[in-house]
Amino acid sequence: MKLIFAQGNPGSEFRGTRHNVGFVLLDAYAATRSARFAEKTKFQALIAEFSDAGEKVLLVKPTTYYNDTGASARALVDFYKIDTADVLVLHDDLMLPLGTIRTRERGSDAGNNGIKSLNSHLGQDYKRARVGIWTEHAERMDATAFVLGKFTPNEQKILTDIQPTAIQIIDDCIMNKFHSTSYT
Repeated sequence: MKLIFAQGNPGSEFRGTRHNVGFVLLDAYAATRSARFAEKTKFQALIAEFSDAGEKVLLVKPTTYYNDTGASARALVDFYKIDTADVLVLHDDLMLPLGTIRTRERGSDAGNNGIKSLNSHLGQDYKRARVGIWTEHAERMDATAFVLGKFTPNEQKILTDIQPTAIQIIDDCIMNKFHSTSYT
């Protein structure tokens, strides 16, 4: 079983924000599989399920806030007995330029509080797809205001352009072909 876990904040007021880029990309992936999300309060998450070549896959958008997602991930890993090596987390990275995705097999939180929460509940042995959100606007704004700000129309176009890459990364994870690299 594979768990694809997107970082983001719940609620319509956060839709379209940079911090929710994981949700945006997971929604794009779910659409390619005709997978629909349903709320599962037991796991504090919206979950879509499908099978690929006999492998069950869970697509997860936690309903907790970004910095508190670890408990949701832990509940899913425990209930479904998922090895953390079979978990892929999609999340924003303020240090990477918009349009860049970097994948890693494991790692530290690098100052990301959502990843810090995941690491405290799962350890560091899960896969990550770090999605760059940095633009020149980030230099002129408080970091919190920037990540909670909405993508501009130009930024949305770049985000649309990287969706095929994100979809391929998720497919690679499901097919056990995931590897650490950088995509631009």
